[in-house]
Amino acid sequence: MLELEFAELTDSGLTRQHNEDFLGHVAPASPAQVESQGWLFALADGVGGQERGEVASRLAVEAVLAGFRKIPKGIMHVSLLPKLVQEANQAVFDQGNTNNRRVDPGYSDPGGAILPGGAHMASTLVLCALRFDSAVVSHVGDSRCYLLRQRKLTALTHDHTMVDEQVRMGIISKEDAAEHVNRHVLTRSLGMEMFVAADTITANLLAGDVLMLCSDGLHGYVPDAAIEWMLDSTADLNDAAAKLVEAANAAGGHDNVSVQLIRVRAVERMGLYRGRPYRLL
Repeated sequence: MLELEFAELTDSGLTRQHNEDFLGHVAPASPAQVESQGWLFALADGVGGQERGEVASRLAVEAVLAGFRKIPKGIMHVSLLPKLVQEANQAVFDQGNTNNRRVDPGYSDPGGAILPGGAHMASTLVLCALRFDSAVVSHVGDSRCYLLRQRKLTALTHDHTMVDEQVRMGIISKEDAAEHVNRHVLTRSLGMEMFVAADTITANLLAGDVLMLCSDGLHGYVPDAAIEWMLDSTADLNDAAAKLVEAANAAGGHDNVSVQLIRVRAVERMGLYRGRPYRLL
């Protein structure tokens, strides 16, 4: 049976009056639910100013958690998560239109994401659902999911930002991207349009793996090498989360910072036959 331990922490940083990050999870209530439903972790970073970012991120996460709690037994996470992202997008989009108060053109969230001109309130979102021996990750925006395996940290997601797309096309280097003036400009987020396309991947799990979901308040200010060292050298997940937040604040604390850490203690090897899982001996 899949066994996990986790920790989560969010902080407003040193320069913000409000925390526009929001996070949450759904834990199975019984061993039967571990197999039929699994676990879900969700993290969102809202954008919008005048507290609208807080509303957007909370709406997104609450919509996802409510939808996950209602899923039929045995539904495949790889098909479920993009639907949950779309439900979250609809909630944020509808609220933004109801507000009738549009974000200023080219609104810039100091130290954080920038929305295209005329956009409503918006939010990033990254989800991670775990069941049997796999994790499904679905995301929109620049909140990330990482995997620490055998002391090596790997990003499982790529940012939906103007600069990150230029890096993938070979237009600019990663080094130049880190200091680029447009590095926070989002090309995809919840609430910008009525429909949104989430990127979704599946990763096989091994005992000892650590998954990390985080907002750009962490990865935008703390290098991956430092994150890798803190995760690898800190056994207690609550202590590791606290160290990561402290590191972001030590780097200036210019943004809200949130992190969810998930350690895989044991997995159940599974195969699929005609879409149905079966145990591997």
